[in-house]
Amino acid sequence: MKKDEQDNRSIQNGPVRLKGVGDSLCVTLDPALPVDDLQKELSFLFKRCATLAVNAKVVLDTGEKEGYEELIEVLGAFLKSTFGVGSVSAMLKKKRSPDPDEKRSPDPDEDIRKRDVEGSWHHYRSEVLMLMGRVRSGQKVTAENHLLILGDVNPGAEVWAGGDILIMGSLRGTAVAGQPENENAIVLALDFQPTQIQIGGIVGAGLPPSSKKQVEFAHVENDTIVVEAYLEANTFGRMPWLQVR
Repeated sequence: MKKDEQDNRSIQNGPVRLKGVGDSLCVTLDPALPVDDLQKELSFLFKRCATLAVNAKVVLDTGEKEGYEELIEVLGAFLKSTFGVGSVSAMLKKKRSPDPDEKRSPDPDEDIRKRDVEGSWHHYRSEVLMLMGRVRSGQKVTAENHLLILGDVNPGAEVWAGGDILIMGSLRGTAVAGQPENENAIVLALDFQPTQIQIGGIVGAGLPPSSKKQVEFAHVENDTIVVEAYLEANTFGRMPWLQVR
């Protein structure tokens, strides 16, 4: 196994996991591990973040377990002194007791839509990794679910995600979305000129650049990658209700 593959596996499946959530960095960890082990894992992850960690808001998530305020304080002091993060806080927990008088819809899909809309303000539950800056040639960015980059992806760079990839800039490198088997994912860019696109197991190489300066996105249609103008297609605007993606 290559070193990059080992590193990516450690980030996604290790005892300490890091992802971008809104304007914060969310760290999921097992509080039962020794503090020294947790600090080593945090060092591994935050060194890869480089300057992104400086003055960042960090949220530590111990799962459903409570009573680890002292551990949060110790790890917070470690991150501030070692990596210059701005603030460290614990993940908020919210419990909802079932209401016996609550009326349920006979349509289960309606229940799902209502839950999604009502719970959308819980931004800390987002599955989006959001990064700012330029992905340069030779660099590879990996996200467990959706990936949002506020910047450009240069030729020779690669961005990889389990869900959608949204580039708020120029996409001139390689984009691999919907991994391993999600062919409903999309790749969108303000300036769409990729070297190669892959969605699920479908690969599209040598896609011609558009002559128009418009937002475009790639999706799978009839086992083929298709590129369309986002505003003209209005794929999501035609949906009758909001859904969590």
